[in-house]
Amino acid sequence: MHPAPHPTPTEPPAAVPEHWPLASVLVVDDEPGMRSFLEKALTPRVGQVHTAASADEAEVLVHRHRYDLVILDIAMPGRNGIAWLKELRAQGFAGEVVLITAFADLETAIEALRAGASDFILKPFRLTQILNALRQGLERALLRRENWVLRRTLSQRTPAADGLVGSSLAIRGLQAAIQRVAGVNSTVLLTGESGTGKELAALALHRNSLRADGPFVPVNCATLSPELIESELFGQAARGADGSRQVRDGLFVYAQGGTLFLDEVGELPLPLQATLLRALEERRIRPVGSEQEIPVDVRIIAATHRPLDRETQAGRFRPDLYYRLQVVEINLPPLRKHKEDIPELVTHFIDTLAPRLGVAPIEVTPDEMRYLQQYDWPGNVRELRNLIERSLILGALNVSALYQGLARASREGGASPARGLPLTTDLQTLEKQHILAVLDSVQGDKTRAAQLLGISRRTLERRVAEWGQG
Repeated sequence: MHPAPHPTPTEPPAAVPEHWPLASVLVVDDEPGMRSFLEKALTPRVGQVHTAASADEAEVLVHRHRYDLVILDIAMPGRNGIAWLKELRAQGFAGEVVLITAFADLETAIEALRAGASDFILKPFRLTQILNALRQGLERALLRRENWVLRRTLSQRTPAADGLVGSSLAIRGLQAAIQRVAGVNSTVLLTGESGTGKELAALALHRNSLRADGPFVPVNCATLSPELIESELFGQAARGADGSRQVRDGLFVYAQGGTLFLDEVGELPLPLQATLLRALEERRIRPVGSEQEIPVDVRIIAATHRPLDRETQAGRFRPDLYYRLQVVEINLPPLRKHKEDIPELVTHFIDTLAPRLGVAPIEVTPDEMRYLQQYDWPGNVRELRNLIERSLILGALNVSALYQGLARASREGGASPARGLPLTTDLQTLEKQHILAVLDSVQGDKTRAAQLLGISRRTLERRVAEWGQG
């Protein structure tokens, strides 16, 4: 509880602090002077302040708009502030609530905090008291968002520690382009095949930008259902069909002050493309079911493996959105274009993944490394990373899948993943070494070895018999 020795605030608003987060605040008080004072004092700081003279008026606003914080008087005609606060919490309102009152005792303060108030201030108060309560409330809201972003990032295994590894001319050029673009606030479009590391490039852009202290919020547009994607991005302020409130913030709000990474942006439905374009141009969003537009301060980085110029010609992607996203375009090269980085990548993945998996590192022989550099890696760096992860679990380089792909391409006489290189003898030797290593790792258990290798026990027994190892 804050003491309040000064009269009802009439002092002019103090100088606006250097930095306040963009926010939306609702002031609920039956005194016109108090509503006017708080509106004038807070609007320059947070961006948007609405007022209401009663709980009934405020309830209408809360159902239409989204608020980060509510300043609520306790003693009002009709429902008092504590009673309405209890109803708000029961309906699912998760924003911060600061209660103010001229008549209170310790029991009232305890009841207010139990009802879900985040702060309690006695009238009359200094302006600095309400500003401190406001700042602390918005900081708590921001912390909740950051925790949510962190949990989401961990659950999606964002490869934050992997980095853009390599010293080839192609990778050095990519790193230089990221350094040049990171410091500006322009929208960036990352293009390239699947698995080339577009999310890593987006993360590098964020970490080298002026927004590095803000959140990095990745979303894969291809994994969101068309029915939910709008509320996922922009939030929701509507009631559900059963009458329950389904208010939630969207990813734009969670990314405030930071970067929103729209992976596979080419998968967005056409109607939502128009909504996204408007948000980028106006820097404001409207949650589903809301009448309120929320100002947003977010840098957009988009990525796609689709050729968006062809998608626009085919009518599947809006040309105006394409040009808005393509302020700066960075293309990520496929791994087959910089195979000289494979040894460095292999070493990096072994060093970083082995501790995470809790297993011993594996050794890759020069012959095995040459073999890895023969392969064209249609899945790019992601495929190589997954191979190393599987190999670490097995305890030896897992080349069976790559061997089968190379052998099949060689038999078919088509575009081999390792064009122009002699394959058969080296590959058969590597396959033998790999299978025997897996067998050794499971103490000769052929059933378990066959499961790990992804082949039948009969096939395994036939191979071993051919080598005279049975």
